[in-house]
Parts: sequence; structure tokens; C-alpha cells
Amino acid sequence: MLEQRIQQHFIDSADLKYQAAQALSAPISAAVQALLACITGGGKILACGAGASASQAQMFAGLCVSGLERDRPELAAVALTSESVFLGSISGASNLSNHYLARQVRALGQASDVLLVVSISGNESCMLQAVEAAHERDMMVVVLTGNTGGALAGRVRETDVLITVPHERPMRVREVHDLVLHCLCDGVDTQLLGEQEM
Repeated sequence: MLEQRIQQHFIDSADLKYQAAQALSAPISAAVQALLACITGGGKILACGAGASASQAQMFAGLCVSGLERDRPELAAVALTSESVFLGSISGASNLSNHYLARQVRALGQASDVLLVVSISGNESCMLQAVEAAHERDMMVVVLTGNTGGALAGRVRETDVLITVPHERPMRVREVHDLVLHCLCDGVDTQLLGEQEM
């Protein structure tokens, strides 16, 4: 019984990835172009997420700096910290707990930069405020979310990119998010270094 359940997880994950491939290829390609324009224009990528998505944002920033599968110069990318309690305690103001990402975007972000937001639901107030702060800085935003995109989908501007994984189950969305982040890194590498056999 357990083995069948495990096998079903593999099947469900593969099915979702297969179904999402065509729908997501255009927005992923648009996101690659946005990241490429940022990097080649001297900008940097600020990546953030809440909860488990924060570690995906850290992974993405790490891959930008160290490379996915190819040796290349480092790309400027920073994962914004998710240590809201730490940041709030520095100033002694507990009302900063929902503003910790927005404050980092305002401190580090410039008009030539891109904010990459990773969120399963698209409804976390800290993510919404980070997007608002990026727009205040005239930054482009790439939003990676799930299901319908939540409130974040309503905050995306025409110049931004929205990548929404069409599924309700968080673990399935997270699995596709990992693949999308790998596609973004591979796409940037391909644009910078040329095609490589898959």
C-alpha cells in the first residue's frame, strides 16, 4: 500500500509537469528575458519567498552566483532574508514583522533590478508589500505562484511576469517551482553562453 502511494506521487508530479509545460513555457521565457536584461544591464536579482518558498529563493540566488550546470561568471543575485523576528527586534518595533522584505527591497533595490517572488498561495502580506516596494523603485517583478496566483496576481503590472502553476496542492506546486527555477537558470545560461546538449 505504501509503495503504491509513493508511486502515485511520482505519477501525479509527472502529470502536472507534463500538463504545465505548454502553459508555462511562454511566461518562463519572458522571465528569462527579463532576468537577462537585468543582468546584462548591470542590475541584480533580489529573490524572496515565505516559509518553504524562502529556501527556494535562496537556492535560486545561489544558482545564479555559482551556476546551474556550466562554468560561467557569477551573476548578481541576493536572497532576501526571511528572519522577520530578527529584523523586527533590531528596531524594537514589532509592527515590522510584515514589512521585513519590503524594507530590504527599498534598501537594496534599484530601477535596473528584478524582484523574483516565490509564493505557493500568492496571499502572504509580506510578499505583497515586497512587490509594492519593488514597484516604488521602478523594478520589474517576476512572480512565481500556484493555483490562481492569489492576491499577487492582482498586483502584477504589464511589465511584470506572472508564472502560475495550475494546481491547488502545495507540494505539487513546490515541485514545479523547483523545475521552473531550474529552467530560469538554464535559460539565462543558454542566452549568455549558447546552446548545450540536454
